[in-house]
Amino acid sequence: MRNKTLSEILALGAAPGRGIKAVGDWLGQSISLTDSAFWSQWLGGGNWSGQSVTTRSTLQLSAAWACVRLISETLSTLPINLYRSAPDGSKAPATNHQLYHLLHSQPNAYMSAVDFWQAYLASLLLKGNAYAQKRYSGKVITSIDFLHPDGINRRVLKSGAIEWRYTDPASGTVRVIPEQEMWHTSAFSLDGQVGLSPIQMGANVMGGAIAADKASAHTFTGGMKSSGLVTTGASVLKPDQREDIRQHVKKVSDLGGVMVLEMGMGFQQLSMNPQDAELLSTRGFNVEEVCRWFRVPPFMVGHSEKSTSWGTGIEQQMIGFITFVLRPWCVRIEQSIRRNLLTPVERLTYSAEWVLEGLLRGDSAARAAFYSQMTQNGVMTRDDARVKENLPRMGGGAALLTVQSNLLPIDLLGANVAGAAAQDALRNFLGITDNKDPTP
Repeated sequence: MRNKTLSEILALGAAPGRGIKAVGDWLGQSISLTDSAFWSQWLGGGNWSGQSVTTRSTLQLSAAWACVRLISETLSTLPINLYRSAPDGSKAPATNHQLYHLLHSQPNAYMSAVDFWQAYLASLLLKGNAYAQKRYSGKVITSIDFLHPDGINRRVLKSGAIEWRYTDPASGTVRVIPEQEMWHTSAFSLDGQVGLSPIQMGANVMGGAIAADKASAHTFTGGMKSSGLVTTGASVLKPDQREDIRQHVKKVSDLGGVMVLEMGMGFQQLSMNPQDAELLSTRGFNVEEVCRWFRVPPFMVGHSEKSTSWGTGIEQQMIGFITFVLRPWCVRIEQSIRRNLLTPVERLTYSAEWVLEGLLRGDSAARAAFYSQMTQNGVMTRDDARVKENLPRMGGGAALLTVQSNLLPIDLLGANVAGAAAQDALRNFLGITDNKDPTP
């Protein structure tokens, strides 16, 4: 099938008024069925603002850019580990499993773990779905290749199987990806299979914010105000006289100097407060609206106009950020890894988890308090704490669990009690009592 122009596509009969303004830049261009950028605009959710709401235009909004970067870069820079469960219920890093290094260090030959997870999370945040192709050597996954979400086409066959077609954005080539090789994670969904795109669902909010930014830019391009008024009580000026005065005022404004006016003319400076034009308040409200779509508190993207209800301390704000923003994404991806990357047998003993304690890496005081509580309450040994700080194990007493009372090994607490009882019995036999006056 040959490529069609936009005029031919319009002639096919689309919904009246739907997306015509959004795809105006495509007039006169040749459009094929694989031009996902065009079809996402043409078939995507319409909006009342008449603006083209795409991934690129959405990311040009500072609030959307900040929200996507905050979540994707925060999680992508935290370690994600594969653990193996022991019969006693404990877990240890499964460093011998091939999947451990793919998730933790390098998923494929051209991406680090940070690059991969940042792109994977950005796809979830903007498109509602993220995709990757599993490469096998025998039955072992040797590589996880990121797939651009705009190039994915999902089709359910009569047999119930899912056929995945991927159009490479760089080369335009189309290939079919077997169902067993596709790793798909969906965000918020109504059917549990395909995630909803925040860009399409929030087209009205994003489009309104884009329109407000454009109006603000156009207004400030002209200085937000006219240079002023030249007044005269004399005769009506001719057009060429008016133009001469305009050029004179412009020259003085651009180059500086003294303004010379004749015939009793006067100059009055004009100003227009942006607040009066309601641009600042509108743009401030748009920041809050965009943040709602990404479930990010505005203060975390630099919008501190209003006080936050997430607590007054940094600790409380961080707890809220982890609980309500990061944790849902962590659990969603962890369960997707279990379902897609592990075999049914491996799911019984292996699991992937984000290490959220990595957020303490830049806070020495918080790390010290964490290690102090864990070691003094017998949860971690001092060697465990040293390993987390990339220090060598010391062995000996540093490898023993201790408690806060007398910093004794836990298995010696009973012996200590027995010794104290024997000591008390000896004191009673000798007639020694505490606080007794030694003088006869």
